[in-house]
Amino acid sequence: MDGEVSMNYYYLFSIILTELIMIAMLVHVAKYNGFTKNQKLWYIYTFSAIILCSMSEFVVHCGYYNKSFKILLYILTIAQFSTSPLLGILFSGALGVKNNKKYILIFYGVSILIEAILAPFGLVFYFDDAGYHRGSAFLIYEILFILSLVYLLVSMVLVGRKFKKRDLFTIVMILLIVIAGIIPMAVYRINISYTAIAISACLSYIYYNDLVQQDIQTELIANQERISGMQEHMISGLANMIENRDLETGGHIFRTSLIVKKLSTYVKEEKIYDIDDNFISLMQTLSPLHDIGKILVSDSILRKPGKLTNEEFELMKLHAAKGGEVVQSVLNGVAEKDYLKFASDIATYHHEWWNGTGYPKKLKGEEIPLSARIMAIADVYDALISERCYKKAIKPEEAFKIIKEESGTHFDPKLVDVFLEHCDEFVI
Repeated sequence: MDGEVSMNYYYLFSIILTELIMIAMLVHVAKYNGFTKNQKLWYIYTFSAIILCSMSEFVVHCGYYNKSFKILLYILTIAQFSTSPLLGILFSGALGVKNNKKYILIFYGVSILIEAILAPFGLVFYFDDAGYHRGSAFLIYEILFILSLVYLLVSMVLVGRKFKKRDLFTIVMILLIVIAGIIPMAVYRINISYTAIAISACLSYIYYNDLVQQDIQTELIANQERISGMQEHMISGLANMIENRDLETGGHIFRTSLIVKKLSTYVKEEKIYDIDDNFISLMQTLSPLHDIGKILVSDSILRKPGKLTNEEFELMKLHAAKGGEVVQSVLNGVAEKDYLKFASDIATYHHEWWNGTGYPKKLKGEEIPLSARIMAIADVYDALISERCYKKAIKPEEAFKIIKEESGTHFDPKLVDVFLEHCDEFVI
């Protein structure tokens, strides 16, 4: 409809909704810390331009026209027609498209030139006593407007190529929403285009932030995997170094890692204790550090072929008392607190006894961390079935018997029951 338009409350509400959405987006951008200053400015320009254009659209087409305000309406309409073709390019700048300032200047220059040449002759729009009318060259404005939106869609695709994951569905939905807003305006003169643009701008904003967050998450996971790999190599290297000093071949580390993994898995499956897959993974990864405190024990004690004297045994016990401190000093700064505590518990408390007669702190029962109680069974069992410089290996059956006899004294009886129930799995 050219000329006076009857007041349409639905149109009024759509404009109010558009304005509120854009104001909300402006507030969010202002408070959000995930953007650079340059990106924030692009977003502020974009949402502010949509507010200007939608408000101008409403003032001109609200249905109440007073020719005494014709000059003001001319100014508002020129501002709208000069700004709206820039919307897609403004948002492309927020998406990080290179050389976008140059394209803004080109589009704005073309738009101003067209306005300067055609507007005085009423070829794009004009006002008379009846109100607003489209001029014969209005199609030029529509073309510029559509080109700007196409530019935005192309920019979204190009920007998406920089990221590891792209949501093509969102791009298609934005295109459909824009089309759904343009067709009623172009064909039926129903002015909902800026509401559609506002919705599209919000989706574009979400699309870009989703791409950024996915990439950040992917990078965080990759970094965590690299850190985990470094930690595992460090742990393996340290453990092997200690065992080589202890005249071991390194088999103890490998075997105890398998034992604690299997035992922890059965404990989880049978719900003996409330543990999860992360606990099992940590048990397998950190169990090689259980004897790291031996780095403080002299070779003469570690490699002594016979039985240790009481004095020597007291010195040997330092490997547990100081084991947690060694873990903290080695892994501090490259591991999180929970990770450090888990490793420290294993290194410090795996020689504690269920009845409170162990060392270094004589903890009793469930005062002993579960990780250390599991480690204790694995450590003793493997020591029993392995040949050492000071003893011969015994058969697994004999080792199972000893483990059973020490249930409730040395070992957690619940863990012993699980261990013996699946004893065939621990015959290495």
